[in-house]
Amino acid sequence: MEKKQSKPMELLNEMVSEPYHLLHFLAFFSYFVIRTSAAQVRSPQITSRLFLREIQAALALGLFAAIKVVREENWEAFISDTLFFAKIFLLALTLIMDYHLTLWYTVIFAGIYIFTQQPAFKKLGTSSKITPLQLESLLTEGSTSRLWLVEFRAAYSPSCIRSSRCFPELSITYSNKSFSFGIVNLGLFPNAAQFFGISLSGSMGQLPAYILFSHGSEVARYPDLDVESKGSHSPITKRFLSRYFKLDLHLLEYINGK
Repeated sequence: MEKKQSKPMELLNEMVSEPYHLLHFLAFFSYFVIRTSAAQVRSPQITSRLFLREIQAALALGLFAAIKVVREENWEAFISDTLFFAKIFLLALTLIMDYHLTLWYTVIFAGIYIFTQQPAFKKLGTSSKITPLQLESLLTEGSTSRLWLVEFRAAYSPSCIRSSRCFPELSITYSNKSFSFGIVNLGLFPNAAQFFGISLSGSMGQLPAYILFSHGSEVARYPDLDVESKGSHSPITKRFLSRYFKLDLHLLEYINGK
């Protein structure tokens, strides 16, 4: 019973302690304070029009959130997309009251974007955080695992934050004595990117990157080395990674003793 009660408090504490979530909450809450004050000085026609637009915005955001919560596999991507559209709707509503207010909220949201960052999923599952030197040692000197699937990420990459939950949750399902999961933070070791053929230039299009090693040799990677020439690549999801690296097949081989 205590665990059930502590879980909501844990989520609430995490939301309050993270500047990204806290500042967004305060920004949206301030709208209702300003809205209440504005209703006393604005004409009934403007107030009525604003109320109608608020209902439309709420319904549209609710519909969008319902679609996203079904399609998205992780909360980080859901929160990011929902907040983005909520900010658009809020800015549209403030235009009805006063365009100066719209400018102020634009500055506020820009400041939140510049000075804070959406927190990534913190749990590791059964994966391990390793340094490039440790990875090189595991690949050259051998380890108890025949296969290593390694995620190369950086804390400053929005794509890495959006998909940060996928890899740890996959590791819980698919890790075993012959298949291990490792995470290398290229934000801490940027020089290692070139060694593993990962580009950190441009719009961070190659992050996160995933490489599957078998007996110390690379057998598969995503995205491909020529991802920049292709222009775009598939979004990272647990289903996609599982299919791309044939994780179900490797798990069956382990169970059958191959």
